Amino acid sequence: MADIRNDPVVVIGLGRFGTSLALELTRRGTEVLAIDHRPKVVQSLAGQITHIATADATDLEALRQLGVPDFYRAVLAIGSDLEASILTASLLVELEIDDIWAKAVTRQHGRILSRLGVKHVVFPEHDMGERVAHLVSGRLLDYMEVDEDFALVKTRPPRDYVGTPLGRSNLRRKYGVTIVAVKSPGERFTYATADTELTYDDVIIVSGSTEEIERFAELP
Repeated sequence: MADIRNDPVVVIGLGRFGTSLALELTRRGTEVLAIDHRPKVVQSLAGQITHIATADATDLEALRQLGVPDFYRAVLAIGSDLEASILTASLLVELEIDDIWAKAVTRQHGRILSRLGVKHVVFPEHDMGERVAHLVSGRLLDYMEVDEDFALVKTRPPRDYVGTPLGRSNLRRKYGVTIVAVKSPGERFTYATADTELTYDDVIIVSGSTEEIERFAELP
């Protein structure tokens, strides 16, 4: 299978999410075609993104003229205008774009996009809100949900697990979580082993189900 990581990407909709995405892809060396219907927005980003154009993404002919059918990947970043989002998604599917990512603002919006044939539906506001909620409400330093009920978190070791080799801690049996990596002050992260002994100043990466992670994070 071909490596598509550096294939060009078309980004449609240059609100906060679409603009941030297009700029980051450009920074990483990915060729980007960014499309928005607002001339002022397009003008403000000229020179910062590989290719940028003013066009109505709900116009099939306009998408064809811009060469959108030649792209393997497309990101539909229109969120506030649900009608435009849904219509543009249907056009991208009609143009047989293989890998479509689309922003959704509600679960119902996401279901419609999925039924149209969008492979990847993302909920930026919901996901960020959930992440911040975990950070605000506990001792977590960072939180990333990998799947619907599985997460990776960065946190400090609970005091009962400081100074004891992980292999003797019974952590996985008792809490269902696994300490994946450890970072001591001034050092880089290293993989945790059965012989690893944690200190109060360490930062740890822990994996487990969302419920188990939350239970573990409540430990003093």
